[in-house]
Amino acid sequence: MMENTQAGGSVPLVTLLDMARRTRHVGDRVELDFLAVNGSHALAPYRQAALWFEDRKVCALSGVVQIEANAPYVQWLERLCAKAPPGALTALDFDGEIAQQWAEWLPAYVLWLPLAAGEGKNAMPRGGLLLARDMPWQEHEIGLLTEWCDVLRHAYAAIAKPAPWSPFALRSGWRRRMAHEKSAKLPWWRRRKVQVALGVLVLLCIPVRLTILAPGELVPANPAAIRSPLEGVIERFHVKPNQLVRKGDPLLDFDEAQLDSRYQVAIQALSTAEAEYRQSLQLALNDGKSKALLSGLQGKIEERRAESEYLRGQAERAHIVAPRDGIALFDDPSEWIGRPVMTGERIMRIATPRDVEIEAWLGIGDAIPLDAGAPVSLYLGASPLQPITASVRYVSYEALPRPDGSYAYRVRATLDGATEHRVGLKGTAKLTGHWVPAAYWIMRRPLAAIRQMLGV
Repeated sequence: MMENTQAGGSVPLVTLLDMARRTRHVGDRVELDFLAVNGSHALAPYRQAALWFEDRKVCALSGVVQIEANAPYVQWLERLCAKAPPGALTALDFDGEIAQQWAEWLPAYVLWLPLAAGEGKNAMPRGGLLLARDMPWQEHEIGLLTEWCDVLRHAYAAIAKPAPWSPFALRSGWRRRMAHEKSAKLPWWRRRKVQVALGVLVLLCIPVRLTILAPGELVPANPAAIRSPLEGVIERFHVKPNQLVRKGDPLLDFDEAQLDSRYQVAIQALSTAEAEYRQSLQLALNDGKSKALLSGLQGKIEERRAESEYLRGQAERAHIVAPRDGIALFDDPSEWIGRPVMTGERIMRIATPRDVEIEAWLGIGDAIPLDAGAPVSLYLGASPLQPITASVRYVSYEALPRPDGSYAYRVRATLDGATEHRVGLKGTAKLTGHWVPAAYWIMRRPLAAIRQMLGV
């Protein structure tokens, strides 16, 4: 009889050893989760099982392949597991919503087995295995399942060791350090909080260069501006945008129809004035009154002659030629032809191909102090890996309106060397200012925003 009793008591232990062997050979955490909620039935009967961890929430349910995280049952289980104390539990051990909905989701008797490791090196997030059934839990079953959960705890610690720099590992290390300092009564300069605060203070005092990013572009350094010499309408262009031109090459012509008609009228008026003058000169020999009119007629002739000379000059200026060698920079010619232009209005620019510089637009909120010669780097959209270096030549005194309606300061920078990139390429300019503490570099924008918000 005694031998039969010993044999019957050894069966659960043999099952536990077999389960431990299977646990040592699991391949990953998913397989271990499945073994925890489904394999535990070999040690004690139950109707429902759930596995919960603080970081993964409800990660496994018995008889369920895929868990719906938003399901009411799963959300209720998460609230229960977060508050459950170790041991055998019933609805009387809880209050509120958990106790009210207990009969809807679980049988009467629940066993909660914690799985969290201690505060050692292999610390893992808080968690546990929940087993539920319709009959009370026996002491020998609780003891056997507790040993089984200890096996699972070591298996999880071996499979899912947190990375050295994971948030959980850092938090656990910090707690261990605080507990050690509290028990060892270390002096203030050896306390980790003080050391961290001093380290942060030192980092905030490290000098860094104040840098700003702004839209930038390659522009001609000293272009020759071609402006309208008269009020009129452009008739034709002789060049195309970005075309190389030589000094004296024709660039564009104005419509001369109106100028020609005005010039012919002026010539006719000059001829009439000269005829009147000659007639009065003949009459002046015998008529004193006609002699008195000669000076006025002579002035009228000079006025008509000046007007005709002016109109002839206007006709000559209607043909614009290139003042020097370079590239013709202007917009689509079709947008100019037939459009009236005012005197002095810029039509195009003639730029030397290699005579370029950087133009950046510094926003009002980013207007840091920039001295002449401050370094500038332009990262073009066409070649972002090869920045163009330059030095600040000047910064505009006042903010200028931009096409988008904002205001910005114009910054011009001279290139440190020649570049193969053409005029007009755009990118992002990095402007480097003075040395400042890292704290100022970090807090400059937030402080400016707070001051604007509070008006101080």
